[in-house]
Amino acid sequence: MQNAAILTVDDDPSVSRSVARDLRRRYGDRYRVIRAESGSTALDALREIKLRGEQVAVLLADYRMPGMNGIEFLEAAMDVFPLARRVLLTAYADTDAAINAINIVDLDHYLLKPWNPPEEKLYPVLDALLEAWLATPAVTMPETKVVGHRWSARSFAVRDFLARNLVPYRWIRADEAEGARLLAAAGLAEADVPVVITTDGKALARPTETDLAAHVGMATTPASDLYDLAVIGGGPAGLGAAVYGASEGLRTLLVEQRATGGQAGQSSRIENYLGFPDGVSGAQLTDRARRQAQKFNAEMLTTREVVGLERQDPVTLLRFSDDTAVAAHTVVLATGVSYRLLNAPGLADLTGRGVFYGSAAIEAPNCSGEEIYIVGGANSAGQGAVYFSRFARKVHILIRGDDLTRSMSRYLIDQIEGIANIEVHPNTEVVGGEGRDHLERLTLCDRRSGRVATVPTSWLFVFIGAEPRTDWLGDVVARDGNGYVLTGSDLLADGSRPAGWAPSRDPYHLESSMPGVFAAGDVRAGSVKRVASAVGEGAMAVSLVHRYLEGR
Repeated sequence: MQNAAILTVDDDPSVSRSVARDLRRRYGDRYRVIRAESGSTALDALREIKLRGEQVAVLLADYRMPGMNGIEFLEAAMDVFPLARRVLLTAYADTDAAINAINIVDLDHYLLKPWNPPEEKLYPVLDALLEAWLATPAVTMPETKVVGHRWSARSFAVRDFLARNLVPYRWIRADEAEGARLLAAAGLAEADVPVVITTDGKALARPTETDLAAHVGMATTPASDLYDLAVIGGGPAGLGAAVYGASEGLRTLLVEQRATGGQAGQSSRIENYLGFPDGVSGAQLTDRARRQAQKFNAEMLTTREVVGLERQDPVTLLRFSDDTAVAAHTVVLATGVSYRLLNAPGLADLTGRGVFYGSAAIEAPNCSGEEIYIVGGANSAGQGAVYFSRFARKVHILIRGDDLTRSMSRYLIDQIEGIANIEVHPNTEVVGGEGRDHLERLTLCDRRSGRVATVPTSWLFVFIGAEPRTDWLGDVVARDGNGYVLTGSDLLADGSRPAGWAPSRDPYHLESSMPGVFAAGDVRAGSVKRVASAVGEGAMAVSLVHRYLEGR
């Protein structure tokens, strides 16, 4: 147990050194031996160990210490490491105090000083205590921890960010004993949650996504000022462009505002993607693509928002929200689309507290045995329903139309019809929601009869339509009336090229009205909204990037 410690505290420096020496001689190859000369110093060391996610196997404390005696220290230490074995070092005159400590701090053993020879009086005791500690099932390895409230939108946002970026973490409620211990060790209170404790022991109170990214090992700052190719958006189209661009020798930068994968990354199971006959989760597909891009040395930035494009021949500047910028010879816009908000009274205030956009798969175990409602009739809603049906007692799919056939793939409809605890409600919409600290009730309306009903539930997952993430482009790039980026022949009006077009050629197939800036995937006007077509367009965009670079 290289991460486990044996901690000894004694205010007499010579005794402290002697104890530590004997411990290191016997256990130094298996445990870290930590020595302190006061109870307060030892408690600080314990809190630091706790925040790093490491373990303490045994605590040895001298009884007679000024300020905080050994019993008081062990009592405080129990709040930090309740499973650590506890030993009191005491003189013969203090044996009564040691015996009383058995009841006060659940003492495992007391040792009379001096304990020479240690082979007879110290090591046998420690051997037995360490054996008992190792048999305790709660011994854990370092991990990222999130401490928060069950129905906190900010706590959900932190967990969702980590999950979508494939960062393993352990969720601990602030009102649980372990959560209280971690907050106390960090010197924080429940008002400071969500609190993220990284694997190196740093506590982040109410962190931003940029803070989180930086502390869990994600890159947030570009390594260069100039790239051959900058890809904006980390969904299937963006990842496809990054993989093909980097593999073909282009200095490639991928910029993602939140998490790689986009909406596809949230899909619980994609069953019609070529080459995966048994299906693949969006997270798995995203992780493979991300690792593939990194293998070819594509640089990936997370939590960086691009707020503008500016042409400064021969490059395009990408301006970030923090007023910094990078330059690229070519750009691929792959920002995808986002789910539309459900415009019904009461729902906005409950977002992240029972109302979720997308699958929010991290909430699935919490839905066990409950009734949940899903709004939407496309594939993403169907995949979500199938996934949540494994946990929830009943899944209700609410659609505005007569049936699912207009917008959902046949294979998903067949699956849904074969799952007993999924019920589809046609011609039904949500017209309101209410609750105190979280969603408690939904108001539903039958569009045909106008009849309104209120149903009790704490779970609503919304998958309605999509809107392109293109407002930030302004007028620099031509878009259609719905905000989708126009490319190629769609930019030609009566055979004329777009206004301000400088090259002596027509725009390439995926090229936008700004030369050298291409669009791929769902953000492009007229694109097929499927994962496979998005990946294909990302790859095609790179071939056009090469043509553009060669023709300059």
